Amino acid sequence: MSNALALPVNLSVGTFDAYLNLVRQMPRLTSDQERELTLRFRDEGDVEAARELVMSNLRFVVHVARGYSGYGLSMPDIIQEGNIGLMKAVKRFDPDVGVRLVSFAVHWIKAEIHEYVIKNWGIVKVATTKAQRKLFFNLRKSKHDIGWLSNDEAMAIAENLNVELSDVYEMEKRLGSQDMSFDMPTDESAEEGFAYPSNYLQQHGADPSDLLENADWEEHGQDLLTEALASLDARSLDILSSRWLADKKATLHELAERYNVSAERIRQLEQNAMKKLKAAVVLEA
Repeated sequence: MSNALALPVNLSVGTFDAYLNLVRQMPRLTSDQERELTLRFRDEGDVEAARELVMSNLRFVVHVARGYSGYGLSMPDIIQEGNIGLMKAVKRFDPDVGVRLVSFAVHWIKAEIHEYVIKNWGIVKVATTKAQRKLFFNLRKSKHDIGWLSNDEAMAIAENLNVELSDVYEMEKRLGSQDMSFDMPTDESAEEGFAYPSNYLQQHGADPSDLLENADWEEHGQDLLTEALASLDARSLDILSSRWLADKKATLHELAERYNVSAERIRQLEQNAMKKLKAAVVLEA
């Protein structure tokens, strides 16, 4: 399935903005359209239907991925991992469950992103110098046993590898930890499985499809407003900026002096500009 649903744009650094523009232009499916495509893929093996499901929800992956921008990792890479999760979700989605695809897919998207972050974040934070990378790969064989290092052993290793003592303890803690599966194993009870991230890394109280639609609509409105402002003449734009956007807002009389007209004329220009903005946003929306 992954080969058949290969995405049309490679998320390299040079094409990232083009990719974002592309996914924003993808048409959003209605509930009925989504169900029809899902049934075609499930019942008939129609790969093109699955591809259309993936393409129409790429913007949701971007929406989720932006929540992981604080880890120091490449956003194109994070989005690419999320796309893999989306494709897995499409393959497993049951249209008879009664939820939209994104509500089901959010788990798979986050699972792939979480796995990527877990695998890459530790190295980014700890092994940032040549000495620390040497410590990362040599600490295990520097220890005399499988237990925790004594203070003397830690100091000897720090001196031998030319790193800080705190780096030795931090690296030992990381090497001594174990990765936890994101999903709860099927053979564990609900009580035992509560500690697994899939059971608590959730966003309650809102449908992901509604969150995406609201965020998308807000972004669309901002784009329309920006275009409408660009269509105003320089004087009208300056009046609106001075009256509404500046930290210290100008009065009608101050602007009247600036343009050598009456305060009433400034008020009229302001009202006309506001009407143009409102009309542009309403008509396009």
